[in-house]
Amino acid sequence: MKIAIFNGSPKKGNTAAMVAAFKEGAEAAGHEVEVYHVGRMKIGGCLGCEYCHTKGQGTCIQKDDIEQIMPAYKEADMIVYASPIYYFAMTAQLYAAAQRVYAIGKPVKATKSALLLSSGSPGVYDGAIATYKIMSGYLGMEDMGIITAAGEENGSEAKLTEIREFAGRL
Repeated sequence: MKIAIFNGSPKKGNTAAMVAAFKEGAEAAGHEVEVYHVGRMKIGGCLGCEYCHTKGQGTCIQKDDIEQIMPAYKEADMIVYASPIYYFAMTAQLYAAAQRVYAIGKPVKATKSALLLSSGSPGVYDGAIATYKIMSGYLGMEDMGIITAAGEENGSEAKLTEIREFAGRL
């Protein structure tokens, strides 16, 4: 299976460790994994202008870094969204990247998705999880699972092992 991981963190920290563990576990199970650091890209939110569905023939009028991840939306069998929690939600960078799939309607091949979330505090995930579930459901992707890490769980060997094993079972 071809898996695209969209890392929404602009920093190299807890979310990056979760992404690395997922990648390691998935590759050990024979999957092909590509990580996209959308948190460090310049991707604007959808303008709702409909250019993509009229004159653009599936391409967005905005010329930004979405062009780096659009091949993943077209070729991956699974999309993994990874993000730290910023003010009870996934990062704006990740959400913008998720919105912009609108240009092609939905991921072309992806039938599966997963979510990795990190935070400093427990109990702050509801907004991000609700957004993810609505989004993946609308896009017709099966939710393969959600893993969260809060506080001291971040970077712990127990949590990273859990993530590796989760990815290895896909």
